[in-house]
Amino acid sequence: MHNKTFVAAAVGLGLVALSACGSSQGQDKTDGKTVTLVSHDSWAVSKSVLADFEKRSGYKVRVLKDGDAGQAVNKAILTKDNPQGDVLFGVDNTLLSRALDNGLFQPYAAKGLDKVGARYQLDGKHRVTPVDYGDICVNYDKAYFSEHHLAPPQSYADLTKPQYKNLLVTENAATASPGLGFLLGSAARFGDNGWPDYWKKLKANGVKVVDGWEQAYYQEFSGSSEGKKAGGDRPLVMSYASSPPAEVIYAKKRPATAPTGVATGTCFRQIEFAGLLSNAKNPKGAKAFLDFLVSREFQEDMPLNMYVYPVVAGAEVPADFTKYGPPAQHPETMAPEKIAADRDQWVKTWTSLVLK
Repeated sequence: MHNKTFVAAAVGLGLVALSACGSSQGQDKTDGKTVTLVSHDSWAVSKSVLADFEKRSGYKVRVLKDGDAGQAVNKAILTKDNPQGDVLFGVDNTLLSRALDNGLFQPYAAKGLDKVGARYQLDGKHRVTPVDYGDICVNYDKAYFSEHHLAPPQSYADLTKPQYKNLLVTENAATASPGLGFLLGSAARFGDNGWPDYWKKLKANGVKVVDGWEQAYYQEFSGSSEGKKAGGDRPLVMSYASSPPAEVIYAKKRPATAPTGVATGTCFRQIEFAGLLSNAKNPKGAKAFLDFLVSREFQEDMPLNMYVYPVVAGAEVPADFTKYGPPAQHPETMAPEKIAADRDQWVKTWTSLVLK
């Protein structure tokens, strides 16, 4: 989640955001000295912080990236009998029940879990460890709305109004976590019976659907630096509440204010987890790594790397991050049990309504 973002810029700032790292890339590690982390594409950590963990623990960390969170979880399920790694990071509350129902993880209560807020601990059996949270929200291009003398939308309902016709791009709910978050947020807002009509209205109002976040944000959205270069013509995009500060921090010439804003009435709360994979070849190392993920050092390093908020009480967040990307005050939420019961059918219905 985070915001699943800005990896290229992060590499330039000395963050570890590689498809494989550690010694002997691409090999099946069984020597007990390497921990293999499987993650979505947005995993990033400062080199110094990771080096501290490796020095203290004696383990080398190898990272394998498997696309968007949904893709990573699906692949982990298919390979669970002979997993690619020891720890999976990036399963969120929208996908959690799928991972748990498929026996993807084995229980482990990480050291330091007592400092993680109870509202983030959605699995009482400790098969997953909460790592971060953030909000999926519509972002808007401030310049576009200023030039067109149009107030940006602020709610789900606003997005169906005629003045916003053909302005919104979002991600496929079947393949990308922001798209799924948008679907779940609309279901939380309009109810079981109301959300399909809402999406019919969005479709009639010209919503554009693309496969994933990177395409939506970097190619279609006119407000992002990359979107401008690509000729993006959609001034509304489903992204994250933490996207605006990234636009400021990674700008070549830092602007006084963020060029993008957040429609605060369109947010859905996302919590990300990591877990010890069933049949992991190095469970001892995996447990040490899960302890590291809820350490204060990692939690305070995380906001400016992955643009998410820490779940550990007392972990400090950089001032720039909170100034330009505060979490939503009243995000939509949904109980994991409700997501588990209805997600797959909702995605099928959404696909038939929006993509066909």
